[in-house]
Amino acid sequence: MPLIILTGIPSSGKTKRTNELKEFFEKEHGLEVKVVDEIEIAVKAGFDRNSLYAASKNEKLIRGDIRSCVQRLLNPNEVLIVDGGNYIKGSRYEFHCLSKLYKTTQCTVYCDLPVEAAWLLNESKLPDERYTRQTFDALVMRYEPPDSRCRWDSPLFSVTPEDTIPLKDIYESLFMAKALKPNLSTQTAPVSSTNYLYELDKISQKIVDLIIAAHQMGVTDDIQLPGFNLTVNRGLNTVQLTRLRRQFLTYSKMHQIEINQIPQLFVQYLNKSV
Repeated sequence: MPLIILTGIPSSGKTKRTNELKEFFEKEHGLEVKVVDEIEIAVKAGFDRNSLYAASKNEKLIRGDIRSCVQRLLNPNEVLIVDGGNYIKGSRYEFHCLSKLYKTTQCTVYCDLPVEAAWLLNESKLPDERYTRQTFDALVMRYEPPDSRCRWDSPLFSVTPEDTIPLKDIYESLFMAKALKPNLSTQTAPVSSTNYLYELDKISQKIVDLIIAAHQMGVTDDIQLPGFNLTVNRGLNTVQLTRLRRQFLTYSKMHQIEINQIPQLFVQYLNKSV
């Protein structure tokens, strides 16, 4: 399923463009469209649009939930739109990797609006739909604009409030282009071993146990994994490790890899998720 990533500073028109895209694909092309809405996911987790950004752990939790939703909803028969700030280029890169994993196309729609114009739009909204000035300014300062030269942001469509969104061009970029080619970390490899699932579970659990053991010894950075000749950049807590291991198992069960690649790819997955 083609993936569309919306990005922009707060109150730059992302949800409006999401609705336009959804209507176009449904009415003009008869396609089913699913939307992963950042604020909806935050509300379900007990946050509003301001408390979400009050602590980095809140953001990490919601980014993980969004990533899980994208992974779960990707399929060949629907268009998936991620409506949110997506202000960190690392998050957009993760979506790019998922597109590779599922061998689909992807594009980025950047809602480009001057900061003060976005603030005025924010002020015109209902009280419970507004960002505080502190949250707004912090998100603007931390925003990493997309770059068409980066493969994870390309093809990139920038739109201002005065622009008509280039729906036809977006459709062609998704349905008339080749799907992304998987690389080593997402490539499906033939596996002949009958105990694949057993080895996948055993190896990934062993790595998790080694990380937890290192934590108990006070080692939290550059954790060496005896027997694997691999290094985990930074320690994760037990809850994070359990969640990431579960996600990795899901990937690997759907797209089997060679057993001897499991340690390297699992550690690579953990390092990219830190």
